[in-house]
Amino acid sequence: MQTMTENLATLIQKRGPIRRIGVIGMGYVGIPAAALFADVAGVEHVYGFQRDSASSGYKIAMLNRGESPLKGEEPGLPELLGKVVGAGKFSCTSDFAKVAECDAVTLAIQTPFADKKDLLPDFTPLVEGLRNVGRHLTPGTLVVLESTITPGTTAGMAREILEAESGLVAGKDFCLAHAPERVMVGRLLRNIREHDRIVGGIDEVSTRRAVELYAPVLSTGEVIPMTATAAEVTKTAENTFRDLQIAAVNQLALYCEAMGINVYDVRAGVASLEGEGITRAILWPGAGVGGHCLTKDTYHLERGVQVLGGELDFPAGRESLYTLARGINDFMPEHMVHLTESALAQAGKCLAGSKIALLGWAFINDSDDARNTPAEPFRDAALAAGAEVAVHDPWVDPATSPDAPPGLSRDLEDVFAGADAVVVFAGHKEYRGLVPEQVKEVSGSPHPAVVDGRNVVDPDAWIAAGFAYRGIGRGDKNGHTPQ
Repeated sequence: MQTMTENLATLIQKRGPIRRIGVIGMGYVGIPAAALFADVAGVEHVYGFQRDSASSGYKIAMLNRGESPLKGEEPGLPELLGKVVGAGKFSCTSDFAKVAECDAVTLAIQTPFADKKDLLPDFTPLVEGLRNVGRHLTPGTLVVLESTITPGTTAGMAREILEAESGLVAGKDFCLAHAPERVMVGRLLRNIREHDRIVGGIDEVSTRRAVELYAPVLSTGEVIPMTATAAEVTKTAENTFRDLQIAAVNQLALYCEAMGINVYDVRAGVASLEGEGITRAILWPGAGVGGHCLTKDTYHLERGVQVLGGELDFPAGRESLYTLARGINDFMPEHMVHLTESALAQAGKCLAGSKIALLGWAFINDSDDARNTPAEPFRDAALAAGAEVAVHDPWVDPATSPDAPPGLSRDLEDVFAGADAVVVFAGHKEYRGLVPEQVKEVSGSPHPAVVDGRNVVDPDAWIAAGFAYRGIGRGDKNGHTPQ
């Protein structure tokens, strides 16, 4: 082992500082990471690798013009892309042979589950990316997985694929590490710069080289080194804990509805308790959890226990707390269906035959990210019950988004026309200023329903305008008297 690490350290010393970087996957993680790498003094060039496919090949030309294909608001990203492209320090390509020119290569590729019940992740895109890297890998290169993965993947599957494709040996001929992304759409650059960066190599040499790669892009954030497996667990655990916190407040919202009180009053009261040694990290309830991370990372953590094969001492017959929380969050779109049925019933209608104006297809406000949106299971359930569903989203572009539903509209009046119920699934700023009297007039219904899944409308104003109101956690208003 000592000889292997000494050989790798010598290769890196001969190679010198990291000057050329490759980023595999031009999405919400890869694009800002590539731009930030390219802006580092001493970095000569960054290649963004993107398959020239029918669905995403358009990104190559856009990025090479210095334009961001991400449609949501991302402060600073368009300007930074323009800067690094203009300086000749960043380019996007589908030619993976250029991996051979890179001192470091990162992979930011989605790792979904085809079926959550069997805990088998779909690593097909990641495997393809690893093979593309392995075929062109040269001695002394650093390879970093940024994708959220099942614990044990870096030192297991990823290592095996890279070695098989390259003929090289990880830890001897090339460095291998995991440095999970920790970003949220709407603040990508800020998150990469300011959040601490978890970096874990398969050995000390790999860890040091990965630290060298990431340290220059951090402003206030610090690098936290650990092993590759510990880094994998850190990422899956932090998203699992966030999902758990959301589930806790969602369950509280359901309780408050049943008890006839306002969950937001309770939340404010709980959050007010502050002091030394006191932490009440209570989040916000809502219509469901979406996105690429929280909807799957719990299952990566659960699978990691199986893959790594340790003996788990756990209460007999009890479901994992984490998968139970996942089930609560998955239930919230169904609860929105129940609220919609209740509001329509108050207006003398039922789901069958009603038109629903569904506001917000993106899973997060003021973004075009619609991956695993909770609006989709709601829409499917409403359609199955015989309702007509018209979907509006001002951010999701039906022309370019692979997650856009058929018939997505950007015309609010068209969506409101003839609507029996208005159902809010995303807290986009465009929905916060809706005037209930105007919405009612356009709908043409004397007593329409409104169902608020993100606490964006004023219940009293909509009730006064003649709407049957229902809201997540609003037990104080959900039983109001019709007006």
